[in-house]
Amino acid sequence: MKILAIDPGTNCGFALLDGSNIISGIWDISVKRDESRGMRLIRLRNKLNEIGKIDLLVFEVSKSHMSSLAAEVAGEIRGLITTYCLDNNIDYQGVHYSLIKKFATGKGNANKKMMVEAAEKKFSKTNLIHDEADALLLLDYVRGEYDASKNN
Repeated sequence: MKILAIDPGTNCGFALLDGSNIISGIWDISVKRDESRGMRLIRLRNKLNEIGKIDLLVFEVSKSHMSSLAAEVAGEIRGLITTYCLDNNIDYQGVHYSLIKKFATGKGNANKKMMVEAAEKKFSKTNLIHDEADALLLLDYVRGEYDASKNN
């Protein structure tokens, strides 16, 4: 099963499980000078197209205490993800951030530092940025859910 996990945002963390291989990083989908806001969505769509066929796309559901602009951007990104998945016959799932935090650290209110430390330990990586760490931990959470349902 090929699973893509995304921590949506201008610095979009991603983690791709393809067989037993995991590739992760950050996609910079920020709007550049003299560009429309829609360029963020075009960049994200292009990154999704580069990944190719996937079976499942999971994304972190945004925090409720965002500024209005951040909430609007998160909504646009979520809308693109949903539309992309529907257009390409890809299953998708949003996972609330507190579930990922509790899974990774045992605390539903873990801070960014705790999440980075959990991801670095779990994946034997160093110098992770929190967006990539969140995507890796989301992938690990969903992979566990998928494996558990496979065994039932």
